[in-house]
Amino acid sequence: MNTKEQVYAWIDKNQNEVVTLLQELIKKPSVNPYFDEEKEYMREGEAQAVLKKYLDEMGMETEYSYPDAKELAQYEGKPGYYADHTFENRPNLFAVLKGTGGGRSMMMSGHIDVVQRGSKWSKDPFGAEIIGSRVYGRGTVDMKGGIAAMTAALKAIKESGIRLKGDAMIGTVVDEEAGGMGTLALVAKGYRADGCLITEPTHLDIAPLCRGILWGKLTIEGRAGHIELKQGDFRTGGAVDAIDKASLYLEHFRRLNKEWSVTKEHKYLPIPCQIHVAQFEAGEYPTTFANRAVLTFNAQYLPAEKDDNGLGSKVKKEIEDYVRAVAMTDPWLRENVPEIEWLIDADCGETLDDQPFFQTVRDSAQEVNARSKVEGICCHTDMGWFCNVGIPTLNIGPGDPRLAHQADEYVEIEELVTCTKMIASILLDWCGVEEV
Repeated sequence: MNTKEQVYAWIDKNQNEVVTLLQELIKKPSVNPYFDEEKEYMREGEAQAVLKKYLDEMGMETEYSYPDAKELAQYEGKPGYYADHTFENRPNLFAVLKGTGGGRSMMMSGHIDVVQRGSKWSKDPFGAEIIGSRVYGRGTVDMKGGIAAMTAALKAIKESGIRLKGDAMIGTVVDEEAGGMGTLALVAKGYRADGCLITEPTHLDIAPLCRGILWGKLTIEGRAGHIELKQGDFRTGGAVDAIDKASLYLEHFRRLNKEWSVTKEHKYLPIPCQIHVAQFEAGEYPTTFANRAVLTFNAQYLPAEKDDNGLGSKVKKEIEDYVRAVAMTDPWLRENVPEIEWLIDADCGETLDDQPFFQTVRDSAQEVNARSKVEGICCHTDMGWFCNVGIPTLNIGPGDPRLAHQADEYVEIEELVTCTKMIASILLDWCGVEEV
């Protein structure tokens, strides 16, 4: 039995290790405090304590650190910095298993916080029930399942009597669901590795990039007037229907999306970047033309479009210029150009396929699961900051990402176990094994 077969056999024999760890993490509700949720469910620190105890018992060197907005003030204007975020009882956790020397180091990272419970659960969202072949609960997919898999993978190697040459590190962070200040703090503290694996849910696919995400609010002014009466030209005091003007933007966004479907593709993404309107607010009374319309939209950008700060200012300007250009086609809008309020700019990252870490992760993962394909993540992950400081980073994790944030979120136990083997394979190949 070779080294990998030993590790896989240990994982098969001890499947309960990864399942039980996941259950323990789920039972410690760790809803990010920036969601509208009851305080009793905001216990990121308690979830980290569960993991710390497990890592301590594995013989890893562990430490807590607390993000601090004042200490991170130099990062204002960069990804993940929020001056008003506070971190009492919300620690990052870092752990290292020292290698014997001569190998490459690898960090495994994930966020411990989850979104709010939401509604329409048919099971206890923090009960961690096993029903059939699945574990249910908030965070099973996003992303305590990945944290359990990466931790159990390292334990499987250690318990199999195998010593890695390179250091193996685990860094679990808070605050990803509200902007990523936890990962910013982890990187700012100076933790580094030769490669990083983030275990966000990818359905076992290999994701070498994630997209940047912009949220914007486009406000279109109109002029109220009685909806049942004939209105004159706006220049002589007539009403202007803001809904009609907003419809013009909806049509032009559709046209822009056709262009973006060609110009904003990526060979490792299943869909191109687009602008999607998520909310439409307008009008006051059934008898009155709307005097204002607000379109809240989501736009994505590619890692190649990042600015010098690692954010999406170039794409923001592209959209702002487009909004102004559309306004020039309409007499009212020309004099009342709509304004965009930017709400969110979530950064992105990419590891190119000519990088050794990309190639090792791909080959090692597919050795365990041949069906794993290389496909980027269309939403945001915390990989941006790792990439920004020169650490090649990829994402692999268990669970269907479409189940993230849903009621009755679950992960398949078989997928959880397979992912544990995949991560173990990557660790062994990247860090190297001390010969006995």
